Amino acid sequence: MTGLSEQLGEWLADFTVQEDAEPWLQEIRAAAFMRFVELGFPTTHDEEWRFTNVAPIARTNFRNILSPASAIPNAARKYLAKYASSLDQPFVALNTAFLNGVTVHQVPAGAVVEQPIEINHHVARQPGPPAVHPRALIVVGADAHCTIVESYSGEGRYFTNAVTEIVAGDRSVIDHYKIQRESPDAFHIATLAAQLGRSSNFTTHAISLGGALVRNDVNVVMSEGTEATLNGLYIVNGTQHVDNHTSIDHAKPHGTSHELYKGILDGRASAVFNGRVIVRKDAQKTDSKQTNKNLVLSDDAVIDTKPELQILADDVRCTHGATIGQLDAESLFYMQSRGIGKEQARRLLTYAFAQDVIDRIQVADLREQLEKFLFEKFHEHAH
Repeated sequence: MTGLSEQLGEWLADFTVQEDAEPWLQEIRAAAFMRFVELGFPTTHDEEWRFTNVAPIARTNFRNILSPASAIPNAARKYLAKYASSLDQPFVALNTAFLNGVTVHQVPAGAVVEQPIEINHHVARQPGPPAVHPRALIVVGADAHCTIVESYSGEGRYFTNAVTEIVAGDRSVIDHYKIQRESPDAFHIATLAAQLGRSSNFTTHAISLGGALVRNDVNVVMSEGTEATLNGLYIVNGTQHVDNHTSIDHAKPHGTSHELYKGILDGRASAVFNGRVIVRKDAQKTDSKQTNKNLVLSDDAVIDTKPELQILADDVRCTHGATIGQLDAESLFYMQSRGIGKEQARRLLTYAFAQDVIDRIQVADLREQLEKFLFEKFHEHAH
């Protein structure tokens, strides 16, 4: 127990030296810190963290780098900390406890924003491992259209603990991307909470390429007639570990959700996919399809996949499935019979497996960057 109280003691010391915030925010922060103390860091005894051991984060004495206190627009008060819950998510509670600066973007009703809204987080190399708690709130008005690109990168050993809340107005259209290219020694824990209005259309793409230990939580709550698409791609090798937990809550009727997460594992890497689709009692006429496909390139890589459906309504169409496989022997043989070397054939098939998700990216610059990254990655791998 002393271990735990010592760990929390370090966080408490940093929590108490924060600059004072406005009373309403101070209250939110204090409640969140209390909740974090009650919950503590999750362990592998917690069902939600069964395959992801965060002991390396809990044991490290991080220096909290506090974003400069910024005046938070009044409009944000209405939404901030309302959707990403501190009650049962210790890392959200920790982020909220250190809530100083918030990146706030408001898209007015009816606006069509042509250029992507970019949110970039880079942690520079520095002595003593730092912890950063990026927070973003994006409020999109009714009938508005926008694209959001969040990217995370850094150097050396550090801990990024990010929370993003998205509020989508009725009939809005949002295309969201999260590109995680943290350093090979970094820890990355992130929660995306999206509250979707009636007949809105929301797409999110989670691309995980870096980090030593990574956890992405994506929680989407649907309204009537909402359409949501969750795409993901994770590529891990060495001893990397990535855990994707998604939750799509069909709270109202006539919602449609599509989910496709693909993983490529090599070396001694491990990955987790846990996708939950909840269809509430009144959410009749729900149409939901969930797929997780994994390509395992080495005998030592491990994937735990668990697609879950909780259906409480009776008039629904819901399917889910998961596959874990090696490269297709027939395709390899066919390519070799056409004079393509074995390694190059492996590379081309692996690239094609990932390309399927990359092709769904609507932002041309981003798609090209990722194509280049993949091409170089699998090209190097062959040598």
